[in-house]
Amino acid sequence: MSKPLRMHQIKTIIELQLHGRSIRQIVRLTGLSRNTVRDYLRRMSATGMSSQELLSLDDESLSSLVYVDACEKSTAGRSIDDRHSDLKKHLEYYCSELKKRGVTKQLLWEEYRKVYPDGYRYTQFCAYLNQHLKLDEAVMYFTHQPAESSQIDFAGKKLSYVDRSTGECIECESLVCVLPFSHYMYVEAILSQKQEHFIPALGRFKKFIGGVTTCVKMDNMRTAVQRASRYEPVFTEAMEYFAAHYGTTAVTARVGKPRDKGSVEKAVDLAYKHIYAPLRNQVFHSLEELNAAIRRQLDLFNSRPFKNKTGSRKELFEQHEKPLLKPLPSSVYEIKHTTDSKVQRNYHVVVGEDRHQYSVPHTLIGKKLKIIYTSDTVEVYDGLKRVAIHKRSYRKYGHTTNIEHRPVNHQKVIEQRAWDDEYFLRNASYIGQSVQQVVKRILSSNGFYEQTYNSCLGILRLGKQYGNARLDAACKRALSAARVNYGMVENILKNNLDRAEVTVHNNIPDHNQIRGSKDYQ
Repeated sequence: MSKPLRMHQIKTIIELQLHGRSIRQIVRLTGLSRNTVRDYLRRMSATGMSSQELLSLDDESLSSLVYVDACEKSTAGRSIDDRHSDLKKHLEYYCSELKKRGVTKQLLWEEYRKVYPDGYRYTQFCAYLNQHLKLDEAVMYFTHQPAESSQIDFAGKKLSYVDRSTGECIECESLVCVLPFSHYMYVEAILSQKQEHFIPALGRFKKFIGGVTTCVKMDNMRTAVQRASRYEPVFTEAMEYFAAHYGTTAVTARVGKPRDKGSVEKAVDLAYKHIYAPLRNQVFHSLEELNAAIRRQLDLFNSRPFKNKTGSRKELFEQHEKPLLKPLPSSVYEIKHTTDSKVQRNYHVVVGEDRHQYSVPHTLIGKKLKIIYTSDTVEVYDGLKRVAIHKRSYRKYGHTTNIEHRPVNHQKVIEQRAWDDEYFLRNASYIGQSVQQVVKRILSSNGFYEQTYNSCLGILRLGKQYGNARLDAACKRALSAARVNYGMVENILKNNLDRAEVTVHNNIPDHNQIRGSKDYQ
């Protein structure tokens, strides 16, 4: 039989039969097929009850009589299909097995057929299994109060930026926060899920919304939760201090129950669509640049009108939720780490956690200094005196150096390594045009660039020894040669040739083979 009839259709058939209508008339009046009408009349006849008695029953009682298995046995002329009852006994087990890694419907069907060789084929087996799985898909609607809670989570997919100095593509975690009442979102890219990155980002979320919610809900992430428990989870010391500093309460979802924080789960999906997707073809060169782009997309999304109701996330937040938030504390909570390090011969100290080196004044070589560092800054102290402060870098085995910390001779070496063609051409132009032309010819001589730079430096220094006027004159004299170098200019100045007049000698003697103008008349 096709799709079962609704109760009002069945009662219409009963009423028409009660008034003496034939099957053909019932078919014409109801629009049902003849076989369907005949089948339901057989079912009602098999109950042994009169039409008046059947009409007096409620829908549930009538349904239990019309669709009883025994009725199908005796009236339709078909035997009950025992395959469904056999499968029904195992559906709960199959649903639980599907949650295990590697278990598929194909595997479960093969095991089912081994026990019941005459059982359903694969398509019908999956249809009944899917129908049973839908029973667990029911969701419950929660009513959230304004300023009551905020939910946080990390997105599964990562964003990235390209380091200009190394060309390395650095992947970043994305912290997603949402207020369930207004669905007001906050997204930030951070270097990792470690406490030194996670806790400050959580503080910036509080600053973004301009207040503190009563509680903050998260899953059992290792960054914040030391031991998961449904009743009394144990949070990390940093998370407890953070909650106490901001006057909020940290709570967790049940293990393996992401729907306990359904608002942020949906927020992660929205972040993929409205932040990740618009930025997919852009290249960023710093974490700050990446977060600035995220903030622009975030502002557009929060200001976008709702589809099925008036207003936007931002309007709902500012009108109904922001006024109820608890005020922010006067200071920002920061995790500070302390360590000691001996100044190496290269006048740097090492932050062992990152294996990164930071410079201090070279006069402190050999001394043991104290380092206090946060997620953003590194401070170095000699006793109570701060001797250096740097922006923290997470590039392993790298160096962060303040040029003022170097000895004078090291500064000169660094200055030399920073030379380029433009530097020498610019300084040569200050002396004279001929000097600039000589420097330009030396730079374009296709020699090793460090050697050409040394030659240019030597020529420029000749101006300090002999004066700029003589140097320009010497370079003017040297330009007549096929090739110019430092030694040639120096010899001209040593021998005072720059002061002598330039005479052009005709070294070709007269002879009979030379033709004159008269030969071309």
